Amino acid sequence: MTDIIEIKKKLPTQIAVLGGGSWATAIIKILSENNVKIKWWLRRKTDVDFIKKYNHNPSYLTDAPLNPRKVKAYHKMNDALNGVEYIILAVPAAFVPDALKNLNRRHFQDKRVVSAIKGMIPNENLLVTDWIEKEFGVPQTNLCVIAGPCHAEEVALEKQSYLTIASPSKACAEDFASLLNCRYLQAHAILDLYGVEYCAVIKNIIALACGITHGLGYGDNFQAVMVSNAMQEIHRFLDAVYPETKRDLHSSGYLGDLLVTAYSQFSRNRTFGNMIGRGYSVKSAQMEMNMVAEGYYAVKSIHQINERYGVEMPIIKAVYNILYEKAAPTSEIGILKDYLK
Repeated sequence: MTDIIEIKKKLPTQIAVLGGGSWATAIIKILSENNVKIKWWLRRKTDVDFIKKYNHNPSYLTDAPLNPRKVKAYHKMNDALNGVEYIILAVPAAFVPDALKNLNRRHFQDKRVVSAIKGMIPNENLLVTDWIEKEFGVPQTNLCVIAGPCHAEEVALEKQSYLTIASPSKACAEDFASLLNCRYLQAHAILDLYGVEYCAVIKNIIALACGITHGLGYGDNFQAVMVSNAMQEIHRFLDAVYPETKRDLHSSGYLGDLLVTAYSQFSRNRTFGNMIGRGYSVKSAQMEMNMVAEGYYAVKSIHQINERYGVEMPIIKAVYNILYEKAAPTSEIGILKDYLK
């Protein structure tokens, strides 16, 4: 009996990763360092065929090699989900309902679901984990989220990185964190699922604001003050929407994730905001970028949620006005200056 148990322990963990972008590719690279088998669903069949032939993503992190003994690409989602223990969602939040439209509760039964998405479901204004729970009946104890501070591009280069795994279930968070730990990445578990998820959503909006101000010619001094004020906005919002007395917003899963997204050259939200500050329209900026800036969709959701709570969030309001009310960035940031201190 002991020998049988030992053999079972050595079997690889079966994981499905849904999404073909840079973050999905980075997560697969990290997981491949450990004892796993990964079924990777991508929307485009041409990408699936390319990966099967050349063992790397043709569109994102193209220099990152993939281990063909551990990673198998799929075009049919049902095939990718068959027999797995974990489902990792790495599709942009706005596209999640369409991507999963042919699935039902059976596909998620007895599986742990991990959201690697840092956005909200538009129109419904729901966190991804809330939407998954509502649509597919996944219990909270089987849900967790991946937070930073971590950029896919640095993972591809195997630079030392850190991740925060949050779940209401300590076992769920710790088990998944153990699948990520490797020579160039450390993952740790915390229990604040909704605090981490909301912070991950809002930090993309703040990064967008940083990009706008940079595009307008503001310097590091102004950005430092804005990011400091942004942390206060996040604190006020979380206290109103999902209060938690043991939450430490100065830890890496909150403040660290905000800082890396606000300042990094790899931040797509900062890049998007920079284009807006330089005079691009929303549509032209979206067309020029090859990746989705989650902050664009998220700011509308957070703005509408906050209409119920009335939290003072001048940075969120400024970004919303610029993107959705067609306010001029120069005048809106000029107004914002008076709020910051």
